[in-house]
Amino acid sequence: MKLVILGLGYSAGFFARAAIVQGWQVTGTVRSADKAAKLSGEGIPTLVFGGFAVSSRLSAAITEADAVLVSVQPGEDGDPVLAALSAQLEAAPTLRWIGYLSTIGVYGDHGGAWIDETAETRPGYARSKLRLETDEAWLAFGRRTGKAVQIFRLSGIYGPGRNAIVNLREGAARRLVKPGQVFNRIHVADIAGVLLASLARPRNGAVYNVTDDEPAPPQDVVTFAAGLIGVEPPPEQPYDASTLSPMAASFYGENKRVSNAQVKRELGYQFRYPSYREALTALAESGE
Repeated sequence: MKLVILGLGYSAGFFARAAIVQGWQVTGTVRSADKAAKLSGEGIPTLVFGGFAVSSRLSAAITEADAVLVSVQPGEDGDPVLAALSAQLEAAPTLRWIGYLSTIGVYGDHGGAWIDETAETRPGYARSKLRLETDEAWLAFGRRTGKAVQIFRLSGIYGPGRNAIVNLREGAARRLVKPGQVFNRIHVADIAGVLLASLARPRNGAVYNVTDDEPAPPQDVVTFAAGLIGVEPPPEQPYDASTLSPMAASFYGENKRVSNAQVKRELGYQFRYPSYREALTALAESGE
């Protein structure tokens, strides 16, 4: 079984390693030759793809692929993968699964209400609007070609090296309090788990929210992490958008509780880390 991963970043890299353990032959792409050489040296054959020129090696990998994961951010002109590789993907004879990593940001603000995949999409920021347009372009590609396209809308990603414990140790953690605000989050291992479950059950047109069971106030996560490593949490501060970067402030501009029920129901997936508590406890124990 051959898997091509376009955009071998943090989440996709974790998935690549999990897929290799499951017996998949993985080929990845990155934008720089140095990173491609590094990942290839670590056992993941990696090619350079900057979104424009398609090498003969990448074209051959697509032709032979059973599955393709797309983890490339769209630009103002749309998805570079669809622009550069749609003909090869459509012609690939054994390709039975295409996954696209998107974001729950496409739903916009829902005032803290619970939502699922049927919720209205009303993105409030340009980056989320681009993501929604790309979601729709990939779903249209699946309808037109008959290739099984799945959209995975990810919540806030964390895991080894990228979590509240690391932020505390680096002095970067803050406890900003905005009454009623919750964030949705997902451990990178569960992203990989959901993708593997979907590979076993392709469904053209599927959209999945990939998030854990418990949307939670961000300050609670920091407090719990501090308790795990025996340090005092930073003092609570009232939310003030003027003290944050525009990107950080934008996250506080949207509030919703995102359901993962469809992932459980349709894919039969059981989350390894149902909430931040199990995940941070494991990360603290492993020193990650």
